[in-house]
Amino acid sequence: MRSPEHIAQSQLFSWASMQACTRPELKLMFAIPNGGQRHIAVANKLRQEGVKAGIPDLMLAVGRGPYHGLFIEMKAGKNKPTAKQQEWIESLRRQLYFVEVCRSFDEARLLIEWYLDEIENE
Repeated sequence: MRSPEHIAQSQLFSWASMQACTRPELKLMFAIPNGGQRHIAVANKLRQEGVKAGIPDLMLAVGRGPYHGLFIEMKAGKNKPTAKQQEWIESLRRQLYFVEVCRSFDEARLLIEWYLDEIENE
C-alpha cells in the first residue's frame, strides 16, 4: 500500500513535469530518497555513499531572494518531523535555505508557486 506522503510527492512531481515547459526551473526539483525500509547491506552502502538520516524529502535547486533553494519535507496527517529531521530543517534554514513541511500535494504546489513567483517581491 502506498503511503499518503508517497502519493502527494508523486502528484507533485507529475505536476512539475507538466509545468516544466512554462516553468523551466521546475526541472531543477528532485527527490532525496532517504526514507523507507532497506536491506541492511543496501542501507550500509547508502551510508557509505553519504546518505544521511533526516534530510528533507525534496529540493528545488533554485535560489530566490536571500534563499539558496527550497527544501520540502512531506508529512501526512498529524505526523511531525523526527528529531533528526528537525535538526536538518533548522540547520538548512541557518544556511539560508527556505525549508517547509507540507502535508499535501496542494500545499506543496502552492508553496513552490509562491517561492518561484513572489519571494523576490517581499
